[in-house]
Amino acid sequence: MPHQLFISFVRLPLLLRTFLIAISLIAFFGIIIHFLEPESFPTVFDGIWWAIITASTVGYGDYVPHSVIGKIAGILLLITSAGFLSSFFIVLATTAASRQDDHLEGKIKFKGEGHFIIVGWNERSRQVIYSLINEQKTASIALIDDTLKENPLPYSNVHYIQGRPNLDEVLMRASIQTASKVIITADPTKDELQADMHTILTLLAVKGLNPHVETIVEILTNEQIANASRAGADEIIQTNMLSSFVMLQSLASQDIVTSFLDLLYQLTEKKLVYLEAAKEQVDEGFTDVSIELLQEGKILLGVKRGGATILNPPQPFLIEKYDRLIIIK
Repeated sequence: MPHQLFISFVRLPLLLRTFLIAISLIAFFGIIIHFLEPESFPTVFDGIWWAIITASTVGYGDYVPHSVIGKIAGILLLITSAGFLSSFFIVLATTAASRQDDHLEGKIKFKGEGHFIIVGWNERSRQVIYSLINEQKTASIALIDDTLKENPLPYSNVHYIQGRPNLDEVLMRASIQTASKVIITADPTKDELQADMHTILTLLAVKGLNPHVETIVEILTNEQIANASRAGADEIIQTNMLSSFVMLQSLASQDIVTSFLDLLYQLTEKKLVYLEAAKEQVDEGFTDVSIELLQEGKILLGVKRGGATILNPPQPFLIEKYDRLIIIK
């Protein structure tokens, strides 16, 4: 039995072991001094108080041993307990610094729920994070990347997880089971096909651990769009298609491109949202609903019906049940 207790004690963390030894020695000498000099130390608590003050080298002098044996106990207390107490604070400071380093280097598990997980550190993910922080002050974000050495935004609500995002262990450290949304960006260090394959592999890992989490993925090649959809992507962003559209339009008219980009910049300050059609809006004309929303400071762009997105629909067009209105707030 004593051997088992010793083995259990040795397996305890160093910080806890040092603390237990220091406290045990202080309590031991506090009790001993009470019995050695009951006149100077009327209660056990007075003896423990003296032992703590002596071991911490503060020495108030309110309780002092007067006998030779009492002074010897004080000497032994300083030789043993003071060293362990100092070691405890040294280990405590070292542990705190080490944990802070581990946090910056992405080795600590994220503890929370309802958070956003963003995969990949690049200019797109940087802008997404900045927008989330500005719009939702309390938003919690877990950033997963295997190229960064430390958290790029250490003084924000961003918790960095270092590792490959297609590994279960890394996703578990990001608390994938309790995340609300996952955004997977394309890896800029890989060619387009490899980047898409890496994105789909990460998507499969995410859906395997949490099939219900909403996922938004960036796909660069048209051939992999179908695979991303099969893998369970809820939203697919085709950044290359958007870039090609802007370049093509610039050949026709620079003014069109300028206006389009200005619109995008303005949308970053406003919100493009989906709203479920209200009960009173069902069977109402698109134009009538648009006028009603305009009076509320909202612009109706179109309707998402099932898997189809209908912008500026031909008139007459009636709002149906389960339609989602595309609105600029």
